[in-house]
Amino acid sequence: MRFPILLALALPVTMAISLNVASAQVAAHPKPVRDAGDQLSKPVGMASANTLGSFTAESFVENAARSDMYEIRAGKLAERRSSNPKIKAFAAEMVTAHTKTSMGLKEAIASGKLGIVPPTDLDKRREGLLANLQASSASEFDKRYVAQQIAAHEETLDLMKGYADHGDKDALKAAATKTAPLVAEHLKMAKALPDA
Repeated sequence: MRFPILLALALPVTMAISLNVASAQVAAHPKPVRDAGDQLSKPVGMASANTLGSFTAESFVENAARSDMYEIRAGKLAERRSSNPKIKAFAAEMVTAHTKTSMGLKEAIASGKLGIVPPTDLDKRREGLLANLQASSASEFDKRYVAQQIAAHEETLDLMKGYADHGDKDALKAAATKTAPLVAEHLKMAKALPDA
């Protein structure tokens, strides 16, 4: 009975390792390869958000912190590279909002006296997404950024809702409950952007 559960948990890890190796050299790849990398990232992220990230404090903190880091870095990049004022405004809002949610996560960890240290760097999957954005031509940047934002917010919304419902630490469950509606609003905003 435990074997299928372990296999289900191992699959996202195996997929993530495969994606990590592939994403390390993504900037040198042509657009179709970058497109495929972005598409592969979504199911890997969703699997992570819906498995360990929704149940254990350590996994939740890791996923939530890296989600915020990715949003901040992608937002700053979009503020510089986007040619659309609406996308630039959305990106600026993501930088501000995810800086606040990152601080809120740290406050929840401290108030719960959890002793968990959030990561300070991105995982290879999200580094690959940023590399795809950086390697995008001016004509493809906005479309790629918007598509990544929709996927990232769907993943984060699942993570927040899952941990709020099933998490193992009350302080983090409260933070996830508070953050989920904000992420849902960001998702709605991303879907309304041009190029969505």
